Amino acid sequence: VQLVESGGGLVQAGGSLRLSCAASGSFFSINSMVWYRHAPGEQREVVATITSDGGIDYENSVKGRFTISRDNAKNTVYLQMNSLKPEDTAVYYCNARVKPTASIREQYYWGQGTQVTVSS
Repeated sequence: VQLVESGGGLVQAGGSLRLSCAASGSFFSINSMVWYRHAPGEQREVVATITSDGGIDYENSVKGRFTISRDNAKNTVYLQMNSLKPEDTAVYYCNARVKPTASIREQYYWGQGTQVTVSS
Protein backbone atom coordinates (compact mmCIF):
# COMPACT_ATOMS: atom_id res chain seq x y z
CA VAL A 1 0.00 0.00 0.00
CA GLN A 2 1.31 3.42 -0.94
CA LEU A 3 0.00 6.81 0.13
CA VAL A 4 0.90 9.76 -2.07
CA GLU A 5 0.26 13.26 -0.80
CA SER A 6 0.01 16.49 -2.71
CA GLY A 7 -1.11 20.06 -2.25
CA GLY A 8 1.26 21.62 0.25
CA GLY A 9 3.02 24.92 -0.28
CA LEU A 10 3.58 28.46 0.87
CA VAL A 11 0.59 30.69 1.55
CA GLN A 12 -0.04 33.95 3.34
CA ALA A 13 -2.01 34.06 6.56
CA GLY A 14 -5.71 33.94 5.82
CA GLY A 15 -5.17 31.91 2.68
CA SER A 16 -6.23 28.40 1.77
CA LEU A 17 -4.67 25.13 0.70
CA ARG A 18 -6.11 21.74 -0.14
CA LEU A 19 -4.15 18.60 0.63
CA SER A 20 -4.84 15.26 -1.04
CA CYS A 21 -3.68 11.78 -0.17
CA ALA A 22 -4.33 8.87 -2.50
CA ALA A 23 -3.91 5.24 -1.49
CA SER A 24 -2.91 2.63 -4.02
CA GLY A 25 -2.01 -1.03 -3.99
CA SER A 26 -3.75 -4.23 -2.99
CA PHE A 27 -5.88 -4.28 0.14
CA PHE A 28 -9.24 -5.37 1.45
CA SER A 29 -10.47 -2.09 2.94
CA ILE A 30 -9.43 1.24 4.37
CA ASN A 31 -10.83 2.10 7.75
CA SER A 32 -10.02 5.51 9.22
CA MET A 33 -7.92 8.04 7.35
CA VAL A 34 -6.13 10.64 9.43
CA TRP A 35 -4.19 13.83 8.84
CA TYR A 36 -1.32 14.52 11.23
CA ARG A 37 1.06 17.44 11.37
CA HIS A 38 4.50 17.86 12.84
CA ALA A 39 5.90 21.31 13.46
CA PRO A 40 9.56 21.92 14.40
CA GLY A 41 10.08 21.54 18.12
CA GLU A 42 6.57 20.19 18.62
CA GLN A 43 5.08 16.75 18.97
CA ARG A 44 3.22 15.25 16.07
CA GLU A 45 -0.50 15.81 16.48
CA VAL A 46 -3.69 14.57 14.92
CA VAL A 47 -5.36 17.28 12.87
CA ALA A 48 -8.44 15.49 11.57
CA THR A 49 -9.86 11.99 11.32
CA ILE A 50 -12.51 10.50 9.05
CA THR A 51 -13.84 6.99 9.45
CA SER A 52 -14.94 4.68 6.66
CA ASP A 53 -18.58 5.59 7.27
CA GLY A 54 -17.93 9.33 7.41
CA GLY A 55 -17.47 9.99 11.09
CA ILE A 56 -15.30 13.08 11.55
CA ASP A 57 -13.26 14.59 14.34
CA TYR A 58 -10.98 17.63 14.45
CA GLU A 59 -8.25 18.97 16.66
CA ASN A 60 -9.67 21.97 18.51
CA SER A 61 -7.45 24.61 16.92
CA VAL A 62 -8.60 23.75 13.38
CA LYS A 63 -12.33 23.41 14.00
CA GLY A 64 -14.28 25.74 11.74
CA ARG A 65 -11.26 26.29 9.47
CA PHE A 66 -10.31 22.83 8.18
CA THR A 67 -12.53 20.27 6.50
CA ILE A 68 -11.64 16.63 6.02
CA SER A 69 -13.37 14.52 3.40
CA ARG A 70 -12.80 11.30 1.53
CA ASP A 71 -13.70 9.71 -1.77
CA ASN A 72 -13.92 5.99 -1.12
CA ALA A 73 -14.14 5.18 -4.82
CA LYS A 74 -10.76 6.85 -5.31
CA ASN A 75 -9.29 5.78 -1.95
CA THR A 76 -8.42 9.42 -1.40
CA VAL A 77 -8.66 11.70 1.60
CA TYR A 78 -8.62 15.49 1.41
CA LEU A 79 -7.94 18.29 3.85
CA GLN A 80 -9.31 21.68 2.91
CA MET A 81 -7.55 24.29 4.99
CA ASN A 82 -9.00 27.78 5.13
CA SER A 83 -8.12 30.86 7.18
CA LEU A 84 -4.62 29.54 7.61
CA LYS A 85 -2.47 30.88 10.42
CA PRO A 86 1.32 30.91 10.87
CA GLU A 87 0.90 28.37 13.65
CA ASP A 88 -0.49 25.91 11.09
CA THR A 89 2.99 25.71 9.58
CA ALA A 90 4.13 22.09 9.71
CA VAL A 91 4.76 18.98 7.68
CA TYR A 92 1.40 17.31 7.14
CA TYR A 93 1.18 13.54 6.90
CA CYS A 94 -1.71 11.34 5.97
CA ASN A 95 -2.22 8.02 7.66
CA ALA A 96 -4.50 5.21 6.57
CA ARG A 97 -5.62 2.28 8.69
CA VAL A 98 -5.77 -0.51 6.14
CA LYS A 99 -6.93 -4.11 6.32
CA PRO A 100 -4.77 -6.07 3.87
CA THR A 101 -7.30 -8.93 3.86
CA ALA A 102 -10.58 -9.53 5.66
CA SER A 103 -8.87 -11.71 8.25
CA ILE A 104 -5.79 -9.61 8.97
CA ARG A 105 -5.99 -6.79 11.49
CA GLU A 106 -5.59 -3.27 10.22
CA GLN A 107 -2.15 -1.88 9.63
CA TYR A 108 -1.00 1.73 9.55
CA TYR A 109 0.45 3.29 6.43
CA TRP A 110 1.93 6.76 6.05
CA GLY A 111 2.32 9.28 3.29
CA GLN A 112 5.64 10.96 2.61
CA GLY A 113 4.59 14.26 4.13
CA THR A 114 3.96 17.63 2.54
CA GLN A 115 5.21 20.97 3.82
CA VAL A 116 2.68 23.67 4.61
CA THR A 117 4.15 27.08 5.36
CA VAL A 118 1.97 30.02 6.36
CA SER A 119 3.62 33.42 6.33
CA SER A 120 2.43 36.28 8.51
